[in-house]
Amino acid sequence: MTTTTITNSEEIKKPSNLSLRLGYIRRNPGLALGVAILISLILFTVIGLMNIDSDDAYPLSVMGRQAPSIEFPFGTDYFGRDLYAALVVGMWQTALIGVIAGAIGTFIGIILGFVSAFYGGILDTIIKGVCQILMPIPVFLIQVIIAGSLNKDDVTVFTMALIVVLLAWMWPTLVIRSQVLSMKERQFVSVAKLSGMNNIEIIFAEIFPNLLPFIAASFVWSVFSAVFASFYLAVIGLGPLREPLLGNIIWGAQSQGAFFNGWWWWPLAPATLMVLILTSLALINMGLDELANPRVRRTE
Repeated sequence: MTTTTITNSEEIKKPSNLSLRLGYIRRNPGLALGVAILISLILFTVIGLMNIDSDDAYPLSVMGRQAPSIEFPFGTDYFGRDLYAALVVGMWQTALIGVIAGAIGTFIGIILGFVSAFYGGILDTIIKGVCQILMPIPVFLIQVIIAGSLNKDDVTVFTMALIVVLLAWMWPTLVIRSQVLSMKERQFVSVAKLSGMNNIEIIFAEIFPNLLPFIAASFVWSVFSAVFASFYLAVIGLGPLREPLLGNIIWGAQSQGAFFNGWWWWPLAPATLMVLILTSLALINMGLDELANPRVRRTE
């Protein structure tokens, strides 16, 4: 019998976590591009907030209808707002709506998804049934009805976030429920039960950490949906009209016929920023979904 000895120099070295992450980003340029765009937008907002007077983002603060110049890099609008200041503040407000609504929707989805899948029974039937009933309902129509029924003076950035989140928890609930149903049948959960761990310990110590990639992808998708919802509600005039949300700036440009009057710079900048926001979130979501789902994950 021949015995083969592997020397230290011939041992297979396990790649570090940093190498694995860099390798994944190299194989997934879409995720890298999405993160790069998002970082650029964050820097635009942070640097802008340190260099502007936030009062210039509101009406009657500067001379109106000024084309882009050194003094006003993005020009001014009909209402006398410095569009650079308005875009910086509007980016922050739009991001705030998305993060608040996305976080609340994902949090509700995590709780309902875990309860539904892990405990089953009548709770699973009720939660799954409610989600399946509400999912086909046009979310846009419900949001328009709710936003349109409010007094315009009562609509704020936080009100917009609550309107958006009302029906934003169903998709995360169903996604997380399906993942928990699959994971709770795996061997490591059975071993945890045999070791004497109770349900709460199994959920937080065994299942939840393994679902973090799915939860991250669900959160990014929820933020994407919330940003898009707040955008189209503002574009049709149902947002907090005094606030410089990106959708409100476009609504104002549309209502005043900006393109017909030659004020091309007014709608161009907010529309470009909104496209960049949605593109970055979509690319990040697809990258995280690929990372979380072994069936579609790319290999070396």
